[in-house]
Amino acid sequence: MLPMTSTADASTASTQTELPPDKLFSAKHLPVAIGIIALVTLGAFENRATISIMPTAARALDGLAWFGPANAASMVTFMVAVVVAGRWVDRLGSRTVLLTGLATFAAAQVVTASAPSMAVFIAGRGLSGIAEGLIDVSTLVFAARALPEHLRAKVFATFAAAWILPSLLGPGAAGAAEALVGWRLVFLLPTVLLVPAVLLLLPGLRRVSGPRDAGSAATPADPSHEKPLLPALGLASAVALLSIGGPLAFDGGDHRIAGLASLVVGAIALVATIRAALPAGTLTAAPGIPAVVALRTLLVIAFGGIGGYLPLMLDVTHDVGPALAGISLSVTGVFWAAGSAIHSLDAVQRRFDAAARVRLGLSLIAIGGIGPILLSLEIVDLVPGLMGWALAATGMGLSSPSLSTEIFTLAPEHEQGQATAASQIGASLGSALTTAGGGALIAARHDTLDGAVFALLMGISLGAAVIALTLTHRMRP
Repeated sequence: MLPMTSTADASTASTQTELPPDKLFSAKHLPVAIGIIALVTLGAFENRATISIMPTAARALDGLAWFGPANAASMVTFMVAVVVAGRWVDRLGSRTVLLTGLATFAAAQVVTASAPSMAVFIAGRGLSGIAEGLIDVSTLVFAARALPEHLRAKVFATFAAAWILPSLLGPGAAGAAEALVGWRLVFLLPTVLLVPAVLLLLPGLRRVSGPRDAGSAATPADPSHEKPLLPALGLASAVALLSIGGPLAFDGGDHRIAGLASLVVGAIALVATIRAALPAGTLTAAPGIPAVVALRTLLVIAFGGIGGYLPLMLDVTHDVGPALAGISLSVTGVFWAAGSAIHSLDAVQRRFDAAARVRLGLSLIAIGGIGPILLSLEIVDLVPGLMGWALAATGMGLSSPSLSTEIFTLAPEHEQGQATAASQIGASLGSALTTAGGGALIAARHDTLDGAVFALLMGISLGAAVIALTLTHRMRP
């Protein structure tokens, strides 16, 4: 028999339900919020500065033909790192993983900045991918476990907002540093910013209770649900072979046979490992987490396949320097943040489910992505082309956090690390495949690059957005 509820109890319960919900920047959550914002801002500065200066660094090291592998190196190591990070976080909590990732980040920047050759530069970028994998998974799980569920959309909006200032200042700072001192300084500057970021993060980390995060389930992750490390290593190796094979096969050197062999072996390895490395049902977009991971992969192909080549396209076809080429990154950061802010509004959360928000975002990417294509073909000028890109970035701001929050909604708490890792692997795979394919085409045409090459790459990426639009209804089981 159910207990009776007194009038006084009912009044108390009513009062409690009418209490205003926690605010992200209330005293209770401020240490966590400030720490996360500092960390994301650091990563954003490094990302924007690195992308802006990459063409200059590749030329200085006589390695423009290896631009694709240099971009793909961090994605390859990222795939393995997120699997390790997902297991580690579920067993030990996010604090240890996060601090290890930050130390690795500092080492990666030093290696890249001091690189005497393109080979060492690529190795430094690979180390950076390891750091990024450890930091990304631990930060996302730390935020999800340290904050109540109703604040998740808000905290993802702060992630995007933290990119605004780096997107506005990062490309210009990279261009100024390169002009005054040289491109190597651009990779050393983030290590200086690391110190204040860690100091701001420490109060939030101190709130983590011991080896497992506060509020996390006491139940250990079920080993039967863990993704083995071997498939992730195989998938990363496949992407590495595909990334290296393109330049070797098509840059005009005497290693064409080795490059073609690398492409064949990489393709075979990709087919052999992709199913085991991703959640079961991802390739068919089975309802639930597999569909979310599939959508995340297609979303990155659609958006990253355009944005990843915008600075290089402007540098090569419009003859602009790093600072001006980086303006596309500023547009990306500002309008991605705007889309994420719209996503976090209570009215939007109430009226539109995650699938509807993702559909809207993908539609904006498909429409807005036409602008950069027309810009690369010189059919429109810089301003109209980047206006289209601004629309696409707004769509990304709506779609990306919707998929991120859905992962935490669908996954049991003690498996959130692994679910986050699966989502990150899918995103990294999409980015790596786009970079590998684009890198091969750029290697083949590196002496005669023109706008048609970039228009082709961007057009293929938009096709991924159209495919993704047909799958959004499968996000919930």
